[in-house]
Amino acid sequence: MEAPEPALRHGLYEDLQALVTGTLFVSLGVVMFGHTGLLTGGTAGVAFLIHYATGWNFGLVFFAINLPFYGLALQRMGKRFTLKTFAAVGLMAAFSNLVPQMVQFGELNPLFTAVFGGLLMGTGMLILFRHRSSLGGFNVLVLYLQERFGWRAGRIQMALDCSIVLCAFALTDWQHIALSVLGAVALNQTLATNHRAGRYMAM
Repeated sequence: MEAPEPALRHGLYEDLQALVTGTLFVSLGVVMFGHTGLLTGGTAGVAFLIHYATGWNFGLVFFAINLPFYGLALQRMGKRFTLKTFAAVGLMAAFSNLVPQMVQFGELNPLFTAVFGGLLMGTGMLILFRHRSSLGGFNVLVLYLQERFGWRAGRIQMALDCSIVLCAFALTDWQHIALSVLGAVALNQTLATNHRAGRYMAM
């Protein structure tokens, strides 16, 4: 029986490309969700709740919410992961403000937005995960649990995301809640199907 090939470390250019591509994908999905009044999970979902309730800038709120999680990332996932995650969160905060200036939507079907936007964000997160980075917050927790216990990141993230979306009943109607849950399922099913412990070995 042949020995498994060792994991290959991504180069700097590959990591930079992944950080920009992944955060752009997620940012576009976030902008689509914001345009139709939908929510998502994780710290982005918490930022959406605060944004809808107060009108504060989503990108700045998202960046601030993630600050407490870097200690866990550094302790559990290492310096390299933490630095790339900090960069990804910064890019996400910036792109969430820049993308609406470059892309305007006349009309978006909420059902299409829930599914396509969820898939888009899930794909963006998948790119980040495979380059040992994340969008902070719960991403750090679920990646740690996957590496430590072998639990699927997508399944854990789905449970957390749906819980956050359900907290939005005080701010919106049940139709938007239901579509937001559908978006969370689309996002996290993408992760659960494509990101399993031991399947992807590059670092």
